[in-house]
Amino acid sequence: MPETITEKQAAKSELVRYCTEYKSTYAHSPLAFVHSFGCQQNVSDGEKIKGELIKIGYELTDDYSSAQLIIFNTCAVRENAEDKVYGTIGDLKHFKEQNPDTVIAVCGCMAQQKHVVEKIRSTYRQVDLVFGTFAYNEFYQMLWEVVSKRKRVFNISENSLDINEDFKQFREDKLRAYVPIMYGCNNFCTYCIVPYVRGRERSRKPDAVINEVRQLVENGYKEITLLGQNVNSYSYGFPELLRSINNIPGKFRIRFMSSHPKDASKELIDTIMDCDKVCKCLHLPVQSGCDRVLKAMNRHYDIAQYMSVIEYARSRSSDFSFSTDIIVGFPGETYEEFCETKDIIKTVKYDNIYSFVFSKRSGTKAAELEDNISDKQKGLWLRELLLEQREISSQWLSRFVGRTVEVLVESEGRTGEGYLTGKNDEGIIVEFAGNKKYIGEFVQVRIIKAMNWALSGELVEE
Repeated sequence: MPETITEKQAAKSELVRYCTEYKSTYAHSPLAFVHSFGCQQNVSDGEKIKGELIKIGYELTDDYSSAQLIIFNTCAVRENAEDKVYGTIGDLKHFKEQNPDTVIAVCGCMAQQKHVVEKIRSTYRQVDLVFGTFAYNEFYQMLWEVVSKRKRVFNISENSLDINEDFKQFREDKLRAYVPIMYGCNNFCTYCIVPYVRGRERSRKPDAVINEVRQLVENGYKEITLLGQNVNSYSYGFPELLRSINNIPGKFRIRFMSSHPKDASKELIDTIMDCDKVCKCLHLPVQSGCDRVLKAMNRHYDIAQYMSVIEYARSRSSDFSFSTDIIVGFPGETYEEFCETKDIIKTVKYDNIYSFVFSKRSGTKAAELEDNISDKQKGLWLRELLLEQREISSQWLSRFVGRTVEVLVESEGRTGEGYLTGKNDEGIIVEFAGNKKYIGEFVQVRIIKAMNWALSGELVEE
């Protein structure tokens, strides 16, 4: 048996023994607090970490102040995400002084960057363990070294390991589940740090994905979201995977994200339309409405190609729902070019947009470009874009008024007591009055009002 596997098993056994002895001494298991910043992929990674901790005897807590192990699973996509992490771990300096035996760990995308690791090493000495996105398979060895030797451990290995299917996620949400189908990215958009911190594309085998989804459906999950930095690059054929999952018996929905426009095909649209469980919506990040800016971003498509996907989908269904990502203030962007982005949201009529001011990421090519747009100007452009989208959303969402839609009820609503909230097939929030017994169920709702962020309706009783 390989030496690394033996070391992992030994470390796991020691941690189990540690947790058992801790419980016999303190009458409760050691507690772990795990918080994930950022995207759905990070949430999924955090669920795996929780699952591994439960295996060895930790219990989970939502109160970091009572925890013997604190883990922050980090995001590096934008500067403000990193600032949040630095602020959070900075706040724990005094806590660590009062609780020196508590292990504090930082992992994930931030922890894969050398300059971040060096900053934590020198400035945030309250942090005991730092490990990047390639080191999850060594989690037990790293944790045991910290616990047993009381030494700081840093692991930013850049070796792309085979996908480990032994991880079992601990899912707090018993209704909706994230299922990664691939990891990493080969696109190298000039603004994006992801290929550098998550590595090149690696796809899970179809059988592993299908079996996981089948088990989730058997366990009562009603919505499955397939995850990948670019699901269209799934090595074994993404449309084929969608069709296979669609054939799994049971009442559930299939969502996925994200799709790269350069790889979004007619076959993908046809598959979405042909599969009754696949939601009729597509998150298709345009990033900019200007061809020159798209080229500077290294996006490998132009607006004509992008619109061909939109037009084909709308030819199959005029109501087909699109959402998108947009970067405002990319280096060198002019106001006239920004206005081309405003034009694209008017043309497409997105149900939702996720828009952000350009964030310089150290190590990317865009970070080296001259940025002559002030932060104030970028902020004004972003506000202008959001106001435009607000008006578009209010008008476009009105297409549902008078219709009856199927809603997966997720929780109590924000409108007030006695209201429920969920999403329709297109991923749009729907609020309506109803009994809490419907939470977790599919119901029919007649839409009576459209707002710029959601729909309001009334329950259709069977």
